[in-house]
Amino acid sequence: MKVLFVATIFFTVISSFVCKKKFKNIAHHQENSITAANEKINLRLKTYATLAKKFVTNNNFSSSFYCLIDMKIPSGKKRFFIYDHKSDSVINAGLVTHGSGSDTETGFLTFSNVPHSNATSLGKYKIGKAYFGKFGLAFKLYGLNNSNSTAFARAVVLHSHPNVLAYEVIPSPIL
Repeated sequence: MKVLFVATIFFTVISSFVCKKKFKNIAHHQENSITAANEKINLRLKTYATLAKKFVTNNNFSSSFYCLIDMKIPSGKKRFFIYDHKSDSVINAGLVTHGSGSDTETGFLTFSNVPHSNATSLGKYKIGKAYFGKFGLAFKLYGLNNSNSTAFARAVVLHSHPNVLAYEVIPSPIL
């Protein structure tokens, strides 16, 4: 069976603290907002995992685990999720960067499938051959959608990086 790496944008922007009213206990409200945001993320992950399951079943990929990335979550917060479809749960989560060409002066991410753009491409990916590169173990990625069809030619890869820590650094981004 083939293995599938799913990187997809989630359409709901999550904010850890959104409030138009003034509250006497801001810390308590912020804690509730973070909990609500995390519940929304978990619900979206289950939805996308179900869609991934259908995709991999229809395309004869391994359906045990999926990697889901929510590029709407800031890079300093965990947005890379390994989802176990059998237990219907996230089994690991971590930080993940985006392409250097995705950064803009406005702070909003841009996405591109254009060669030499250095921007992140959205869509589903198949993990290709493993190799040892500049940052150690890495995997070539094959884009499976029109939005990421040039991924292999653009050398889009999955690898570790020394600037990606094991813990969240929000509100700071990963540098």
